[in-house]
Amino acid sequence: MTTAREVARRVLARVGGGGAWATLALDGELARSGLDDRDRRLAAELVYGVLRHQLRLDRALGAHADLRRTPTAVLIALRVGAYQLLMLDRVPAHAAVDDAVTAVRAAGNTKLAGFANAVLRKIGRAGEPPLPEEPRARLEVEHSTPAWIVELVVDALEGADDEVPAAVAALASPAPLWIRANLARGTRDEVAAALTAEGATVEPFEGAALKVTGLGDPAASASFQRGLWTVQDLGAQRIGLLARPAAGQRILDACAGVGGKSTHLAELAPGAQIDAVDVSAQKLQLAARGAARLGHTSIRTITADLLDAKAPLAEHYDVVVLDAPCSGLGVLRRHPEAKWRMVREDVDRLAALQASLLDALAPRVAPGGLLVYSVCTFTRLEGPIQIAQFVARHPEFVADAPDHLLHTWPHLDGADAFFAVRLRRRATAAAPAPW
Repeated sequence: MTTAREVARRVLARVGGGGAWATLALDGELARSGLDDRDRRLAAELVYGVLRHQLRLDRALGAHADLRRTPTAVLIALRVGAYQLLMLDRVPAHAAVDDAVTAVRAAGNTKLAGFANAVLRKIGRAGEPPLPEEPRARLEVEHSTPAWIVELVVDALEGADDEVPAAVAALASPAPLWIRANLARGTRDEVAAALTAEGATVEPFEGAALKVTGLGDPAASASFQRGLWTVQDLGAQRIGLLARPAAGQRILDACAGVGGKSTHLAELAPGAQIDAVDVSAQKLQLAARGAARLGHTSIRTITADLLDAKAPLAEHYDVVVLDAPCSGLGVLRRHPEAKWRMVREDVDRLAALQASLLDALAPRVAPGGLLVYSVCTFTRLEGPIQIAQFVARHPEFVADAPDHLLHTWPHLDGADAFFAVRLRRRATAAAPAPW
C-alpha cells in the first residue's frame, strides 16, 4: 500500500530531477495514491516542507555526511526524514528514521541504509547546527532563502530594513487559501455560507475575497463544482479591481494563463468582450474550462504570441491587462521549488521580455484607454524601474491617479507579493509628464 512518505519522495524526485512543478506533480501522485485525507495532508506537508527548508535541511545533513557523494534517491529520503525530525513535532522520531532507512533499502541501496540510519539518528539526538549570528546570513539559513533573493528583498523594501526579516520569513511560509466568490452566481455571504456548510472556516475580506481553512481539496468541494467560487490570491484579485473594467468595454487579458483574471474581469464588467490571449494552448483550455464552470460566456480564448504583430487581436482595446511573465519571487510560498531553479540573471532576462511585451501592447490600448501592468514579484527591476523606463519610451502613457499603484507583501497584506500599475493612454498628444 502506498504511504504518504512514498508519495512525497516520488514528487520530490520529479521536481528535483524532472523539472516538474510541485503542485502539478503532487496532484497527479495523490490522484493515483488512494490515500485518505489525513495522509494526503501529510504528503503535501512533506513535499512543501522539504522544498521550503531545503537549504536548512541540507546544512543539518551536511554536518554528518558528504551530500555531494550521496545518490539522489538517498538524499531525498534523508531530507524527508530530517524535515520530520527537525520541523514536525507530531511524528515519532523512530517512525521518520525507520521509514527513510526502508526507502533507501527499497531503492537498491542496501549498503547505504545503515548510513541513512546513522545520519538521521545523529540529527535526532543533536538537532541542527546553530544558526549563523550575522543577521543576513541567519536569514538565508533560517528561511532557506538564497542570498541573492534576500538582497532583492532588501532592495525592494528601500530602506525599511526592520521589515526585511518578516518579509523573508513570510515568503518561506505556507500560503493561505484565498478564494474569490463568483458574484455572478451569489453574494460573498452566500458563498461563505455554502463553504461553512461543507465544514470550512471562512473569513470575509474586501470585495469578493474570502480566506478559507479546513476545506481540503478545493476541486472536490461541491460549491466549487457548482461554480460558486474560484481559487485566487488576494493580491491577484486586487489587480482585477485596479483595472476598473466596465460593462460594454473591449478588454484584452494578455498572458492570460489559466484565466483567473479573465473571469474576474468578466464578473466585474458584465457584458464586456474579453479576449484572453496566451502562447500556451494548454493553459487556455484550462481557462475555457474554468470560465464554463463559472458561467462566463463573454471570454474568447486566443492562442497567440503577443510579440507577433500579426497576432489575431483587435486594433484597440479599452483596457489591456498585462500580467507579464516574471521571476515569480512573490509567490515563493506557493512554489518554493523556484528558489532552487532560478538565478539572479533570470530577473534581467525576464525584465527584457516584459519591456518587449509592453512595447508590443502599447499601440493596442485605445486613446483614453487603460493599461494595467502586473507581475507576481517584488523586484524593482520588474516593477517600478520597468514602468519608469516604459513611460520614458512612451510618453503618451501617464499614471491614472489616484490609487493607480499596487504593492502587496505576504507579511503586510497576507497576499502574495505583487506589483501592479494602472496607466492611461492620452486621448490626444501632449507634453510628457515626469513619472
